[in-house]
Amino acid sequence: MRALVVEDEPGVAEDLAVALQAAGFVVDFSSDGEDAWFKGDTEDYDIVILDLGLPRMDGLSVLRRWRNAQRDFPVIIVSARNDWTERVTGIEAGADDYLGKPFEIGELVARVRGLIRRAAGHTSSSIEVGNLTLDTHRMSAIYAGRPVHLSQLEFRFLHYLAHQGGRAVPAGELAEHLYGATESGDANAIEALVLRLRRKLGAQAIETRRGFGYLLPGQPP
Repeated sequence: MRALVVEDEPGVAEDLAVALQAAGFVVDFSSDGEDAWFKGDTEDYDIVILDLGLPRMDGLSVLRRWRNAQRDFPVIIVSARNDWTERVTGIEAGADDYLGKPFEIGELVARVRGLIRRAAGHTSSSIEVGNLTLDTHRMSAIYAGRPVHLSQLEFRFLHYLAHQGGRAVPAGELAEHLYGATESGDANAIEALVLRLRRKLGAQAIETRRGFGYLLPGQPP
């Protein structure tokens, strides 16, 4: 999963990045509103954590521009502006959640996971797709009734596919969400990852649709 953290306080941004990376996210950053708007308008994110008090363009303006452009990724506002009128304004501008500063990092990560689950139509931290069960809280997996040890990268791959509703995902899209824009990841890396997972889970665990991408069997198209 790929997250965008929009925060102009370096210490807060670093704390958020560490927590989200530990939870299995690839994290991009923006420290001003114009850069945030551009990234959100041109990149594909699974979640955005958005501060309001930003230089160059305030967070509410950024959010309204995204929503006007039909950018529908979940957005959590994190802000020191925490009275109820500010929260109402943020939600009406298109935010999916609002968390006042200071906040507990663990609560933010839990809210992030919850928003991503609900966006994909899942109601709990346990996701079942065919023979595969993923526990997104513990980052663990069971396949055909047996626990499977997965690396963080392997878990993130399966987690992303599990949220796609049976859509075949191209290798390029997978690379963006697994490695991010600044790390090395290409179609060959994704193919190698799929081979490793098939050795662990079985050849039928991940389906390849030539010319389209990869998907998990057992999801409705």
